[in-house]
Amino acid sequence: MDDYTWQKKLRQRRVRQHRHLFLGFLLLAAGIGTAVWYFLFYTRTPEYALHQLNTAIEQHDADAFKRYVNLEVLSSRAYDDLTVDLFAYDSTLTPQTKVMFEKFYILIKPQLSGGMEQAALTRVGSGSWSLPEGTDILKGRQLGIDFERFLERSQLRNTTFVRIGAITHDGTTATADIDVIEDYTQTPFTLQLVMEQAADGHWQVSYIKNYRQYLDMISPLQNTDIATYIDATQSIVDASNNAFEDYQRQFQQLAKAKSGRMSAQQSKALAALLEDKIIPALKKRQQKLDEIDVPAGAQYLARQRQQSTETTIKAWQHYIKGLRENKPAEFDTAETLHKQELAIDLRVQDIIRHTAISKNIPNLP
Repeated sequence: MDDYTWQKKLRQRRVRQHRHLFLGFLLLAAGIGTAVWYFLFYTRTPEYALHQLNTAIEQHDADAFKRYVNLEVLSSRAYDDLTVDLFAYDSTLTPQTKVMFEKFYILIKPQLSGGMEQAALTRVGSGSWSLPEGTDILKGRQLGIDFERFLERSQLRNTTFVRIGAITHDGTTATADIDVIEDYTQTPFTLQLVMEQAADGHWQVSYIKNYRQYLDMISPLQNTDIATYIDATQSIVDASNNAFEDYQRQFQQLAKAKSGRMSAQQSKALAALLEDKIIPALKKRQQKLDEIDVPAGAQYLARQRQQSTETTIKAWQHYIKGLRENKPAEFDTAETLHKQELAIDLRVQDIIRHTAISKNIPNLP
């Protein structure tokens, strides 16, 4: 190879090396710039907080969820929106009674809003909704309110996230449009999340600006479907109620015992009544209810009726076993299940009563 050709190749090699060094420098600078932008700027934006919040829910990270949501403020504002005008259309209540109820809901706000916070955290952490257990004051109706029904009326359990929309900035506050869909009625809605910047620069969701408007849109749609379902099943319910009133009289007659203890013959007759008539009647009633088309917004009520039937049958089955085997533990289990069934029945009655009152709401479609 002559000297000219050799020098030419050297120059070409140096050019390639310089080019590679320059490209490497550009890539390094871009990487550093991206890192600086990401950690110093993007992580301090509402957009980042919302994406992290969505990731926390998907990955069941309750701690991350708490970082990007001001749960105390959110639950407090949501509680106020949920309970405002709660009795406005109940014509059976006097003004004095309405004031009493309003004061009652103010009094129990810490417990109920706290219960909403815990329910949300449990949902994020486990992926499923659960109700208070053990000695929790929200279990059952210890506070004079059914927390299960309260949570259902919040629409939290049947609202599904769709996408993040536009985000409007205003200093240390921002408003984010979040498209959601209500699962029962498949109604789309855009929630407006108000966000605030914390002292360390990260953003949090503080409250839902138009949560009340969301409730006002969804609740009438559900009430209309529930009213339709109640009308469609009324004849079935009336017929079964009449039959069960007769069975109740038979049960009470057979269960009479002068000494306080039923004879073996009485226990046998009661077990036969339950097994041959009452339980089959319960199953037949539920079968007829299941044959009725359930409007989308009435799914919760239909499910509560199914749970009532299932729980009642289980209670009677344990009672029958207690009668035949003389096992006190079976009677205790039957009593526990019976209490659960009564709670469900009260919930069903509340829904039916609320729906009847809601027919008078002016904006009911």
